[in-house]
Amino acid sequence: QVQLVESGGGLVQPGGSLRLSCAVSGIIFSIYGLGWYRQATGKPREFVASISSGGSTDIADSVKGRFSISRDNAKNTVYLQMNSLKPEDTAVYYCNFEPGNIRRGAWGQGTQVTVSS
Repeated sequence: QVQLVESGGGLVQPGGSLRLSCAVSGIIFSIYGLGWYRQATGKPREFVASISSGGSTDIADSVKGRFSISRDNAKNTVYLQMNSLKPEDTAVYYCNFEPGNIRRGAWGQGTQVTVSS
């Protein structure tokens, strides 16, 4: 059974940086594309970034130039590097499979990111 566990969130000031991690188990990690999503209070969950099995990335316009996604197949982990954080980036961040292959049963607890002075 696939399990995705997010970590690395926290409270950061505007302009700061965080790196989120998503540890994946229960699948052959290297053959799957994965993605990061976020949900702010009172808003629907939205796509943030994805990375294919081959390493191609797709980044949402709202975070392009500030966020990047990477993966380490040896560690079965996908990362989200977030720079120049803004208050509007405040949300719970989740990982799952890439858009089009999302598994409803794979949503984890997420990790809270709060950007505030």
